Amino acid sequence: MKFNLKTSLWILAVLGIVSFTSCNQVTGGNSDNRETAKDTLSITVLQTADIHGQLDPHPELFWENEQIVFKERGGLANIKTLFNEERQKNPGRTVIVDGGDLIQGSGYAALSEGRIFPEIISNMGYDVIIPGNWEVVYGKDRMMDIMTNYNTPVIAQNMFHEEDGKELFPPYWTKEIEGVKIGFIGINDPDVPVRQNPIFSQGMTFSGIEDEVKELISTVKKEEEVDVLFLVTHMGVFKQVDLANQEMSKDVDYILGNDTHERVRELIQGKYAKVSEPGAFGSFVGKLTLHFVDGKLVGDEYELMDVNPEVYPADPELQQLVDKAKEPYEDHLETMVGHTATPIYRYLNVENPMDNMITDAARWKTGADISISNGFRFGNPIVPENGEPAPITRANLWNLLPVNEKVKTGKVTGQQVKDWLEREMHNVFAQVPTERFGGWLVRFSGMEVDFNSQGNKGERVKSITIKGEEMQMDEYYTISACVRPGDPIDNLCRIPDVEDVEVKDYTIHDVVEEYLQKNSPVSPKLDGRAYCEYLGEYSFSTVPGTEYLFQ
Repeated sequence: MKFNLKTSLWILAVLGIVSFTSCNQVTGGNSDNRETAKDTLSITVLQTADIHGQLDPHPELFWENEQIVFKERGGLANIKTLFNEERQKNPGRTVIVDGGDLIQGSGYAALSEGRIFPEIISNMGYDVIIPGNWEVVYGKDRMMDIMTNYNTPVIAQNMFHEEDGKELFPPYWTKEIEGVKIGFIGINDPDVPVRQNPIFSQGMTFSGIEDEVKELISTVKKEEEVDVLFLVTHMGVFKQVDLANQEMSKDVDYILGNDTHERVRELIQGKYAKVSEPGAFGSFVGKLTLHFVDGKLVGDEYELMDVNPEVYPADPELQQLVDKAKEPYEDHLETMVGHTATPIYRYLNVENPMDNMITDAARWKTGADISISNGFRFGNPIVPENGEPAPITRANLWNLLPVNEKVKTGKVTGQQVKDWLEREMHNVFAQVPTERFGGWLVRFSGMEVDFNSQGNKGERVKSITIKGEEMQMDEYYTISACVRPGDPIDNLCRIPDVEDVEVKDYTIHDVVEEYLQKNSPVSPKLDGRAYCEYLGEYSFSTVPGTEYLFQ
């Protein structure tokens, strides 16, 4: 697998090693040009993002000394302890924000359809929350029921009731602290109905980053007389940096970004605004400190804080709520379905051991030439310890595959596959930020693809090999993917006009469980229980060059 320099930087950013800047920007984090002697007020803004239903501490992947290491991070009760400590450091001057994708991504979230969250989040101490692209996963009515019971303001400028065009949530929220007024405008991803299964967004419409946003920025900044204006956006780091460079952001001070799970460790200085994004899964909290002199913003400091359970032990009361919420689902979800002798993770934006396992399992079950899966960004690592294989539970499967749909098969030509790959690659590698879609490439098994990520649109794929031979453009190949409710029957993972489509009577979770049970070697040390050792064949290395080899 080959990476060019730009892609290597992208991957390092995912792992928290570098911060993003565009070509015409300089990094502007940790600026401290305040006049300390006159500093009359400091305001702390804490930000979480993309928690994805992760309730407890879990393994997190880091890149240190040129190698992957795993550390335990996260936990909602641990975050609550961090919040409490930060509020004590700056009482009455601390504002806490969540940037969406909170209620989806774990088995506990999915099986409860998010019902576990209102009581927990009501006790976390947030000041303002926005929806993310996954908040729609349980449908409009469930989303509204959950988010209106947080006892916390929820804002979104661009989400509307389809029947009457009225806003689902207020577009902004303001707060005055000792004479300084700060404002927050919420903006969700306009592409939600396309990125997610279309059925999830029924009854809702979304608007883009258009004149309405510019007008609202002016309204909040001038008519509300806001001293510092934040956009809280759920669009991904590239689009958020692009927005920071647009003239419509000339009255915006900060963009609290979310969606792409980037660990931004220094504020990214755009032409008009500074951008942050604080990682994912509750493993990190972004801390922005604003310094004012006579009511005027004169400087800032930014820190990406690790939610280390050894530093921030669980808040007892919130942990009780978490444990209570898990109880009805725990026996089912903590059932072991296999083991792994090597770490399974999903942090690279092209190929990962987790996705190799899933797509290999689907191809094994269906007999398809090619099996494909969406480019999910979530799934906590599963890490063996002390030389012993690590158990894989149903809870792990839900972390890897947060939507459990039936498997769908069909036939496509080589030309259809190539055209699809070109579209998907452009979604990930487009040079124009607004043309990017999602952020991670689709995954597949059964093909070897040689491509240049920096090529022109429609010209990135150099070759496709299947069954050891070059793919023929006019030949038919069988494929499998998961059903996306709301898609046309002849559409598989955004490939249109698929022939001989068949929806199987089993789900992707069924497939992976069966695969683990029947294809894992038996370990006597585990009393006959199976564990997965096959993932050792997948390795990743960085070499000079300008192309990928992806299989």
